[in-house]
Amino acid sequence: MRKYLILSIMLAAVAIYVSGCNEAQGTQAAPPPQALPVLPINSAAATTFQEFSASVEGKTNVEIRPQVSGILDKIYVEEGAYVAAGQLLFKINDRPYSAQVNNTAANVEAAKANEEKAAIEVRRLTPLVENRVISDVQLKAAQAAYDAAKAQVTQAQAEGNNADINLGYTLVKAPVSGYIGRIPFKVGALVGKGEAQPLTVLSDIKEVYAYFGMSESDFLKFTNQFPGKTIDDKIKGLPPVELQLADKSIYPYKGKIELMEGQFDRSIGAITFRATFPNADRLLRSGITGKIRIPEANTGLLPVPQTSTYEIQDRVFVYVVGDSNKVVGKQLHIVSKTTDYYLVDKGVQAGDKIVFAGMDRLVDGAVISPELLSADSLLKVMPL
Repeated sequence: MRKYLILSIMLAAVAIYVSGCNEAQGTQAAPPPQALPVLPINSAAATTFQEFSASVEGKTNVEIRPQVSGILDKIYVEEGAYVAAGQLLFKINDRPYSAQVNNTAANVEAAKANEEKAAIEVRRLTPLVENRVISDVQLKAAQAAYDAAKAQVTQAQAEGNNADINLGYTLVKAPVSGYIGRIPFKVGALVGKGEAQPLTVLSDIKEVYAYFGMSESDFLKFTNQFPGKTIDDKIKGLPPVELQLADKSIYPYKGKIELMEGQFDRSIGAITFRATFPNADRLLRSGITGKIRIPEANTGLLPVPQTSTYEIQDRVFVYVVGDSNKVVGKQLHIVSKTTDYYLVDKGVQAGDKIVFAGMDRLVDGAVISPELLSADSLLKVMPL
């Protein structure tokens, strides 16, 4: 009897324990929804940019070529140096040209002497003809000889002027102010008009040109986007443009699009534009590359922070907070973008709230505890 009593007590104890465990499990609280920051979406004015690859050239790129042949005696400048207009750059050996100047000067003196001799003969024969001592045929012959001698003087003087010019060409000076390019020749080299390479290239970079091309689709978008009846009117109405340099920095001065070629280049399928930028600080040099950025004002689009999105197969999504704080993934239709934002016109609506961060911990239908952020405060940190 006692044995059965102990067994009954043990069974009752086990039942009470199991019941307590089941009760404890049944009353265990479910985990609370995770708290995530939520951002309201509202339309805002934003400036976006159309970007085009560009190459920069000096406003004036002058090839410095010798006008006479000879041995290069001196180089007065260094590669990359800035020179002023009229500054001496190179000197070609001038001894042959000095000798030519001396020779032509002697020829001028000889021609003048012959002219004077012919003039004397005319003066001598004139009274004899007038007094009918001799026939006028002799005077006419003397006059013709005088005219020929006079022409020889003019010819000798012209040759002398040409010799002086050639002597001056032995001193090569800068035609404009600018920067010296590469100098492929050294002192002692034979240079002349027939050389394929110039002595150097001089770049005037007080202003620079940035050349860029638009594809046919970009060009059609350009013609439809900006006001004006003609292409010239549209170009004149364009806002100032920016130049993004190779290190992604923005050149501090804005430029103006001035020129467009008349037709498309079939080989590259693009039409070329040119933008002019001031370069008083000489920060830009010929040959550098960058991107032209044409600003475009956008209104009525919804800015969505890029950090609040996620991608699936190259499509961009956000989580929109719906009823009962359940999140739903919505695909965005992106019209343009800025540095930090996507500008969209479909997928979300003004007034929607999206999950700002923590998307990697969510699935469709998940319930969250939203912590509302201010769109205005975010724009102060991440401006459009």
